[in-house]
Amino acid sequence: MPIPQSAPLADRTLLRDDVYQKLRDAIVDGTFEPGEQLKDASLAEWLGVSRTPVREALLRLGSSGLVVTQPGRSTTVSAIDSRMLQEARDVVASMHELAVRETVGKLSDAELERMRTANRRFEKALAEGNATEALQADDELHAVPVKASRNRALQSVLDTFGPVVRRAELLRFRSDDGAESLRMHERLIELSEAGDVEGAMRVAFDTWHSLPDAAGSE
Repeated sequence: MPIPQSAPLADRTLLRDDVYQKLRDAIVDGTFEPGEQLKDASLAEWLGVSRTPVREALLRLGSSGLVVTQPGRSTTVSAIDSRMLQEARDVVASMHELAVRETVGKLSDAELERMRTANRRFEKALAEGNATEALQADDELHAVPVKASRNRALQSVLDTFGPVVRRAELLRFRSDDGAESLRMHERLIELSEAGDVEGAMRVAFDTWHSLPDAAGSE
């Protein structure tokens, strides 16, 4: 009997994705700061893995603009670049608009309740000044229509460019600028429940497009 190939390949894929997600999140939440050098050996030791999945993760992070790699020299966390943020923001806004268009009127009661629950967590996190928790709750809310769309191309685009926007969102939630996001979340849920596709699409797009081109400015 030939040696099965499927299980090891799946395991390696899961490992690569897990390493990528942990490094991505560490950049988004500021654990690794802009300009900080990332050494694959140190990262591998920190995560308890070999260098190979770390190197693969750094390549993926480079494609989304979260790190900058100079061949043969070093990999560093990128600064939040105004032009890159604007481009990523516009793409992310369009993808969420598309997800809403494909799902409003089809979301189940359970999915709408997940959005409400996430928004309550978002409100609580803002009140407590917990920007990281607010960002996680914001992600959970917007993930509902994205997942419900079952559009793999859409999800792939968001996986690539979403983290660039999330870095700026975190800075926003650390300021006093979360109240408008809360209001727009509430409106999005209301329109989604009512089956108002066009209205929900506008709110979804505006929610993301309202993010400033440069972090910390309007």
